[in-house]
Amino acid sequence: MKRLAFLMVALIAAGGASARAATAQDPVQSSAHASIPFVDHGGIRDWRADNDRSLWIQARNDQWYYAETFGPCIGLKFANRIGFVTEPSGSFDRFSSIIVDGQKCTIDTLRETAPPERG
Repeated sequence: MKRLAFLMVALIAAGGASARAATAQDPVQSSAHASIPFVDHGGIRDWRADNDRSLWIQARNDQWYYAETFGPCIGLKFANRIGFVTEPSGSFDRFSSIIVDGQKCTIDTLRETAPPERG
C-alpha cells in the first residue's frame, strides 16, 4: 500500500512538472481576451509578425500581446508597416483589425504574452 501511495505521488509530481514545461514554451500566458487601451493616442510601441496569421504587439506600458487573425493576412510576415484599426473607444481588442498593404485583416484573438524571442 505504501508503494502504491508513493507511486501516485511521484506520478502527480511528474505530471505537474510536465504541465509547467508545456506552458513555459507556449508564448500565450493568458486565455482571457485582452484589450490594449489608447491605441489611437500612441498606445502601441512596437509589433513583430510571427507569420501570415499572427503577430506580437507591444503596448506603451511594455506589455506584449499576441494577436491572431481569422484567416491568412497576406504579406504580414514581410510587412514593414501596418495599420491598427481600433474600436470607437480607441482600444484594440479581438473585435479590431489590422491593415496590411491595403488588405483589412480581422483579429480573432488577442491575449497577453511574454515578449517574442529575438531573432
